[in-house]
Amino acid sequence: MEIKSTNLRTEILAGTSTFLAAFYIIIVNPAILAEAGMPFSGALTATVLVSAFGSLMMGFYAQNPIVVAPGMGINAFFTYTAVKGYGLTYEEALGAVFWSGVIFLLLSVFKTREKIIASIPVALRHAVSAGIGLFICFIGFQNAHFIVDNTAKLVGMAAFKDPISLTFMTGLLVTGALISRKVSGAIIYGIIFTTLLAWPIGRWWGDASAVNFGVATMVNYTGLFAIPDFSLVGKADILGSLRYAYLPVIFVFTFTILFDGISTFVGLAEASGLKDPDGSPRNMRKSLLTDSMATLFAGLVGSSSGTAYIESAVGIEEGGKTGATAVTAGLLFLPFMFFSPLLSIIPSIASSIALVLVGSFMVMPLTKINWRKPDEAIPSFLTITLIPFTYSLSVGISFGFISWTALKLLTGKKAEINPILFVITLLSIFFLWL
Repeated sequence: MEIKSTNLRTEILAGTSTFLAAFYIIIVNPAILAEAGMPFSGALTATVLVSAFGSLMMGFYAQNPIVVAPGMGINAFFTYTAVKGYGLTYEEALGAVFWSGVIFLLLSVFKTREKIIASIPVALRHAVSAGIGLFICFIGFQNAHFIVDNTAKLVGMAAFKDPISLTFMTGLLVTGALISRKVSGAIIYGIIFTTLLAWPIGRWWGDASAVNFGVATMVNYTGLFAIPDFSLVGKADILGSLRYAYLPVIFVFTFTILFDGISTFVGLAEASGLKDPDGSPRNMRKSLLTDSMATLFAGLVGSSSGTAYIESAVGIEEGGKTGATAVTAGLLFLPFMFFSPLLSIIPSIASSIALVLVGSFMVMPLTKINWRKPDEAIPSFLTITLIPFTYSLSVGISFGFISWTALKLLTGKKAEINPILFVITLLSIFFLWL
């Protein structure tokens, strides 16, 4: 294969590099979904299916070297806002994922998605990304039991000398060092290192009973292989998720994947030069359709929404230029359906490292916000802070739209408010009123 100045060997190596960079999602996504009451093994199988399906479709149909897998941030919204906040069952939340995929697909087919994205202020897009980053970072610290409840000041830090805290911070810093040294697969290596470091807890020192459901040991081996658990396939309550009170959940699922995917495609295209003659990301429409199909498929098989992964940049840097890169990564995901017992030994302090560090990557767009313009800075700040402080993407995003539109109107800049943005603002008020 000699296509676009590349060859099959280069594409396979690039696909392997991308797989290693994105592999952590196989561990982290089931861990997050399990907190919504879903079986870990079933969530792992669903995660693998979505990752393989999305990546293979991206490779064969869109012919782009981009991996698709369940997205970080939106999985946290699924568990902590949709299920634990709004009170949906996980079956209803899966139904909401399905409907967001349907809406997403229709928007992509009728080329409406680009118009909606173009109508949303760039500063707000950056603010939402940063707010989600802080949100999953906060969840990571909580899941690692590094940040704990405190009756005097709401939250506080756990005892630093506690073996769990020391292990978590050591793993976090080592993983950060690996990332800084540009080690391919740094996050997964960091998770493995932290798991090994946590093995003595409850055996030789410390006690994990308070944070590990009464089990003294932090790491517990139960086996290596198991038949894939397909118990979540077809579990989505598609009709039950259409209740009036659940519309905000579908809205946020749709909105988040709506611009998350486009931001990834545009960012990768700018960094790699993989563009069509008109300057847009290569095969953009097919890539968007792939993104929407991955989300629709995710709801049906039992996972949170699928989306294009910015980690695909790793494979592109290795020379990946065609769909063969995505196909390679997609195929590499499949065998891990059989490793649920092995992957379930990874403790929360290890998987939480990925949440914290991926969260740190997501706040980088803050530098692109013009903080000297109050009518842009204030809505951006409200969005960024309210997402983690209210533990809700929907609240933060809604206040971002409302405050942006209100400040533009009050400062005589109504010309900067386009009709689509005005409609989204009215919807935001409606959803907060529910």
